[in-house]
This record gives sequence, structure tokens and C-alpha cells, in this order.
Amino acid sequence: MNPVRLAVAELRRLTSSRLARLALAALVLIPTLYGGLYLYANHDPYGGFPQVPAAVVSDDAGTTLSTGEKLQVGGQVADQLVDSGSFDWHRVSHDEAMRGVDDGSYAFAVILPRTFSADLASTAEFTPRQATIVLETNDANNYMTSTIGNQVIKQVTASVASQVSRTAASKLLLGFSEVHDQLVKAADGSEQLRAGAVKADDGAKKLASGARTLATGLDDLASGARRLDTGIGQAASGADSLEAGAGQLASGLATLQSRTANLPAQTARLADGAEQVAAGNRTIASYGTKAATASTQLKSRIAADRSSFLSALRAQGLTDAQLAVVESRLDVVDGYVDSADATIQSASGSLTRLSKGADQVATGARTLASATPALTSGIAQAHSGAEQVRDGASSLATGLDQLKTGSAALASGATKAATGADTLSSGATSLASGLDSLVKGATDLHAGLVKGRDAVPDPSDAQRKAMAQTIGNPVGVSSDSLSSAGSYGAGLAPFFMSLALWIGAYVLFLFVRPLSTRALATSQRSLRTAVGGWLAPALVGVLQAAALVLVVGRGVDIRIAHPVLAFLFLVFVSMTFVAILHALAARLGAVGKFLGLVLMVVQLVSAGGTFPWQTLPGPLQAIHHVVPMTYAIDGLRRLMYGADLGPVPASVAVLAAYLVGALAVSTVAARRSRMWTPSRIKPELSL
Repeated sequence: MNPVRLAVAELRRLTSSRLARLALAALVLIPTLYGGLYLYANHDPYGGFPQVPAAVVSDDAGTTLSTGEKLQVGGQVADQLVDSGSFDWHRVSHDEAMRGVDDGSYAFAVILPRTFSADLASTAEFTPRQATIVLETNDANNYMTSTIGNQVIKQVTASVASQVSRTAASKLLLGFSEVHDQLVKAADGSEQLRAGAVKADDGAKKLASGARTLATGLDDLASGARRLDTGIGQAASGADSLEAGAGQLASGLATLQSRTANLPAQTARLADGAEQVAAGNRTIASYGTKAATASTQLKSRIAADRSSFLSALRAQGLTDAQLAVVESRLDVVDGYVDSADATIQSASGSLTRLSKGADQVATGARTLASATPALTSGIAQAHSGAEQVRDGASSLATGLDQLKTGSAALASGATKAATGADTLSSGATSLASGLDSLVKGATDLHAGLVKGRDAVPDPSDAQRKAMAQTIGNPVGVSSDSLSSAGSYGAGLAPFFMSLALWIGAYVLFLFVRPLSTRALATSQRSLRTAVGGWLAPALVGVLQAAALVLVVGRGVDIRIAHPVLAFLFLVFVSMTFVAILHALAARLGAVGKFLGLVLMVVQLVSAGGTFPWQTLPGPLQAIHHVVPMTYAIDGLRRLMYGADLGPVPASVAVLAAYLVGALAVSTVAARRSRMWTPSRIKPELSL
């Protein structure tokens, strides 16, 4: 008898009556009921959160910022939670919320304390206090509500922190804009200061140059005034000599006039004296001419230098007030020069008259010598002329004394003016040096302010808003999954579908005989007997897998990326699980069935169907890599979610090894079952 005939015979036995057929149908549907109902109940639990009642309480009293703005964050957060619809939010009082959480009316309560806004605003007062959100839960209602409530608190905290950070960042960036504007004004002012300092520096340098030129001209003027003073002194000395000589001449002529008797002899002496007087007069006249010429030249030079000097000072940047002071000083000098010139011109005229008188005396003397008869008349005239010469010489001496006083004052004033000009030049040089430092400092200040201005950002309103949003929420999350389950139920589907197939295979052997008694009683080969005993429940397992895929894919509406491959894989998984449980039942009987139940529990906690297997304790991590359900779950995940199918053949290979090993154990069990023992005839435990 071949294995197929053995399987057909076992199926006929299982469908021999209506009740047997109903039992077989129930066996087929058990994995579907288990996996389908569980996945249906947990398909999208997060989508039901809006039906979960929750309380939100805002005791926030608000606060007033330093700007006068009213801040009321607690009420805003409460309104946002109610508007979000994430839960069935109820905005109630504090006492009502506590009663609701206590009696189960609310799953949890979110409470915003009285000082919530004040604590958030405390950072602006440099006395930061952490704002607190209170979560009230009651595990007697449901343990998961605490976990869910904590996630809500985290989201609210992140939202409030982002809002506060955006507000603070916006104010900070606005402060940057204000600082930038002030730096722009300061940089412009420093540029104006630098430009003014450059102009002042140029003016100071020109002033120093003009002052040096003025000092040089005044030095020349003082030197000329000193030379004039010397010449006038010499002229005054000559005028004194002339006066004395004229007096002596008048006295002699008087004596000569009284002594006419001695006229011939004395005429000769008079002619000699007259010639000497004429020579002296000519010398004195030459001094007077030189003095007049020098005075005229000095006056012309002073007039010419005054015009050019004032023009130079005006070009150097002197103000009208400063030029008026200089002109007043020059007017004093002009007065001295005019006075001296008038005196010199008067003295020159007197000297000319004196020279003419002396010549007349000489002519008269000569005439007297040649014409004695006219001597008396000539002596009288000579006496009169001598007196005139004496009077003119006296006037000349007086005028020259006044001129000498004026020239001395001129020399002293010019010397003082030159000293003042030197002081002015030195001060202007020092001023120019100081202004050079000021220009350098102003240039450095401008460069520093420009650098600071460029370093301080000046965002626009749109940029400031965008930057504040980025600073308030600097990290965004961009989720990209190589494969996606799509829902909570789809994430659990591979685990519960594999577990359902194990349960389906397990319950089969509560009704199906592992080995055919007729086959054991014949000389049938053990392998055929084992395969025949496995094949019938394996075919039922195929029906279980088909029903499970149909219900999960269509009824629960869980997307399967590769439905055909997933079905074939589940068929292979079911056949493997059936083979394992068949081997345990065939070899160990009731104990083997019990071990199948234990193995299900072990796989339930070690296969990694919910949390990552790395979170398991160490011993269970070792078991994870051994149990067959691990590879059933891994392969089914990739086939359902559309991930890379490369690891699927490895999972198939491991399951195939379990299948072959289980059939080998069943073969050994079939060989040993040919021998009847008392324990087989009357087992101690029967399932």
C-alpha cells in the first residue's frame, strides 16, 4: 500500500459520518478563526483612539510679559488637544477630571497647572523654571492608557517647546536686526567722522605750512625793521651833527658880520668852511635820500607782502575771524611804517633844503671872496640860511628820533609776530599729528563697525519667521521604509498566521491517527507508513492555509504583496508543522502531543513575532535561532510586505530540514511501532 492510498484511507475515516465531516471542517477553520479574529480585532487599534474618552484641564492663570503682552499658553494647549480629535477629549474642571479617571469615565487626564504660562515665560526674566504638565492615569482602567498618555504628553511637550522656542528665536532674530540697523548707523557715522577728520587733517597741514610761511615773512620783516632802525639811528646822528654845525655856522656868521673889518682874510677861511659845510650837506643829503628810498621800498614791500600773505592764509583755511586778527596786527605795523615814512620824507626834504642852503653858503662864500662889496649882504643871508639849516636839522633830528622809535616798535612787533607764527606752526603741526591719529582711529573704527555690521545677521520678516520655525523645531523626521506593513494588524499578521497554522496542525492530531494500524500490521515499508500517516493531515493543513490566506487578505483586508508566493509558503510551513507534530505524536504518543503544546509556548515567546528578538533574554535569544516558527515568520514578513526576497530561500531551507528530519523521526517511529509492548496496549496516559 503506497502513502497516497494510506492518506486516502485516513481521510475516508475522517469523513465517514456527518459529525466526522463537521469535525474535519472545524479543524480546517480553527487556524482561520484564531488568526483571522485576532487580526480583525487588532487590525487598527490606533484608529480607535478618537473613541477613547480623555480629560483635559487648564488651571493656567496666564501671565503678563515685560512688553505688556498677555500670555495664556495653557488654554491654547487645551483647545488644540480638543480640536485635534486624537482622543475623545473633554475639557472639564480639575475635580471632575480626577473623579472621571478614578471611576473609569476617562482613560486619563492631562492637567495644565496654574503657573504653566508663568513658568514658560520665566526664561525671559533670567529665572528659568521648567513648566510641568501633569498626567493622571489609573492602571485599573487599562495599563496601556498610561503608555498612550505618556506619548500624548511627549507630543504636547514637543509642541509647546517648539512654540516657545520659535517665539524666543523670533525675538532674538529681531534683536539681531535692530543691532544690525544700529551698527549700520554707527558705521555711517564713523565714515562721516573719518571724512571730517581727513579734511581737518588736510586743513591743519595747510595751516602749519601757511604759519611757517608767515613766520618766515615776519622774520624777514623784523630783520628789515632792525636794519631800518640802524639806518635811522645813523641819520639821526648826522642830523645832530648837522644841527650842531649849523649852529656853529650861524654863530660864526654872526661873529663874521660883526667883524666886517677882517672880512678879506676871513672870507678865505669862510670859503673853506663853506666848502666843508657843502660837503657835509651833500653827505647828509645822501643819507636823507637813502633813508627816504629805503622807507618807500619798505612800505611798498609791506603792502605787497600783506596782500599775498593774507591770500596765503585764506588759502590755508583760516576763518574770517582769524584773518581779522592778523589784519589788525598788520594795520598796527602799517601805522608804524607810515609814521616812519612820513618822518623820513620830512627829514629828506629838510636835508634837501639844508643841502641847498649849504650850497648857497658855499656860493656866497665864493661870491664873498670875489665880491667883497656884497659880503655884508651875503653874510646876512648866510647867517639867515645857517639859522634855517640849524632849525631844519633840529626838526630832522626830532623826526628821525620819532622814526627810530617807530622802527624799534616795528622790529619788536615783527619779532613777536614771528614768534607767534612759529608757535602757530608748531601747534598746527601737533594738531595735524593728532588728526592723523584721529583719522587712523576713525578708519579702524569704521572698519570694525563694518565688520561687525556684516557679522550681525539682518533677516527679513519672512526669513526671520522661517529661521524661528527651524530653530524652534530644528529636526524633522523623514520616514522612508524599504517595506511597510501598513497597519498594526498587518505587523502582527506573520506571527499570528504562523501560530495559527501550528495550532491547526496541533488539533489535527487530536483526531488523526499518526500511523495507520493496518500499515503497521503488514510488511509495508516504514517510510511509506510514515509518509502515509503525514500526508492526510498535511492535505488538511493545505486547506487551513488557503482559508487563512483568504480571510486575512479579503476579510480583514490586510495587504499581501505576493499573495501566490505567500500562499505556497504558508502551505509549506503548514506541511512542516504537521510533520513535526506528526513525528512527536508517532514517536512519543500522548507525551509527544504534550511536547507539541510546550513547543508552541516556547516558540510563542522566542520567535520574535512582536518585539525585535534582540530584546529577548539571553537563553530565549539562543532558542530563537533554532525553532522553526522563527523562519516561518521571517519568510512570511518578506512575502507580505514586499521586501527583498533574498532571505526567503534560506527560511525555506531551514523549514525543509525540519520537514525531512520530522519525516525521518516518523519513519523510525513506524519501524518501532511494529513491535507491540504492554505500554502500547494499555498506555498510562492517553490524549
